[in-house]
Amino acid sequence: MSIGNSPEDDRPSEDRIPPADDRPSIGRALQQARIDAGLTVDEVSQSTRVRIPIVHAVEQDDFSRCGGDVYARGHIRTLARAVGIDPEPLLEQFGAEHGSRPAPTPATPLFEAERIRSEPRRPNWTAAMVAAIVAVIAFVGYTAVNGGDDDGDKQQAAEGSTPATSKPANPKPSPSKKPADPKPDPSDSAIAAAPRDKVTVKISAPDGRSWISAKDHNGRIMFDGLLEKGQSKTFQDSQKIDLVLGDAGAIQLFVNGKEIEDEFQAGQVERLTYTKGDPEVG
Repeated sequence: MSIGNSPEDDRPSEDRIPPADDRPSIGRALQQARIDAGLTVDEVSQSTRVRIPIVHAVEQDDFSRCGGDVYARGHIRTLARAVGIDPEPLLEQFGAEHGSRPAPTPATPLFEAERIRSEPRRPNWTAAMVAAIVAVIAFVGYTAVNGGDDDGDKQQAAEGSTPATSKPANPKPSPSKKPADPKPDPSDSAIAAAPRDKVTVKISAPDGRSWISAKDHNGRIMFDGLLEKGQSKTFQDSQKIDLVLGDAGAIQLFVNGKEIEDEFQAGQVERLTYTKGDPEVG
């Protein structure tokens, strides 16, 4: 007896096969986003404080060097924000591939273990010794002056003369001090002054935090780190200032006392250079 084909057998074979997940891997997505943003591994490492070997390992989908799933999630989140992409889809993909759920504890405090810590400052023994010597000299001088006064009083008493009683001088009324004018905020005063022979840049983060980097005309780093929501930084140089904004959409920018009206998008990485003639009139 012949067996007829069922309706399911008549359908094309590709309809019965689930579509393959053509998403790039987590490491590949981070690497491509970094390249699209024009950033090197060294620059990402400096901005996030994630060591270079770990950045390379994550981009190769090797999470064994992260120290566990919680640390791996923290690195994925931090690197994604540094290169300007949303970390949530990558975190969901990581959970689906590794079969783990995000821990209730935020990853940020745990990730602090990977940050590069500066060496503890050593006590300045030279300054302490100088202060001690100055104190001894002052004490000897004070003793010598008071001792001379005592000897003069004793000699005057031996000669039978009555030492004059010193009367305290009438204290003169001190002129009334005017209350000091309140000093403007350093950032506001720098923008208000905006000397023409220099370039002055003020960066504010009123709507959210963003990683920023600022360098002077010699390439020296003036600031490299996160600008938290509500914070602002002011930079000044004699020739030019180079900026990299990790999330330009969260930034409000003032150059030489004038606000930059460009509409930056959220998550957009911007590389900007300003000189003492900016912004140009036109």
